Amino acid sequence: MTKTDTETDRRGFLKLAGLGTVAGGAALVAGDKAVEAAESTKSQSGYRETDHVKKYYELAKF
Repeated sequence: MTKTDTETDRRGFLKLAGLGTVAGGAALVAGDKAVEAAESTKSQSGYRETDHVKKYYELAKF
């Protein structure tokens, strides 16, 4: 193996390592946003006893 081959291999490795770091960071950010979206959807759905529901129960004598 010559010195040029070694330098080329090192450069290729560093390029791939840099791309891997960027891709990993992007995956973390995208994953966090997906979790936040799922949690916000979960908290908005379902039964909630609001003021107007309480008023209906009071008037209907439930």
